[in-house]
Amino acid sequence: MSITNDDLFKLVNSLPEETKQSAYDFLKFLTVHHSRPDWDEIMKMEPDDIPLSEEELLQLNSDGFVTGEEAKREFGLQVDLP
Repeated sequence: MSITNDDLFKLVNSLPEETKQSAYDFLKFLTVHHSRPDWDEIMKMEPDDIPLSEEELLQLNSDGFVTGEEAKREFGLQVDLP
């Protein structure tokens, strides 16, 4: 049996509203998990050939410091940080 996009949309649309975020998070995990090499593949690669995620590239190119605004946004904090 071949699963179509319509089949997936129907399943997601039938979920209770409070479970849709979990379904989204899991689907996002699956797309990342299947698009990235596993550790066995990584160990066979040359260091410069290892693909980095967008988040890893941001971390690599940062100066190591996070502003209060960035932390507030990233962690959903409700307080003002310096």
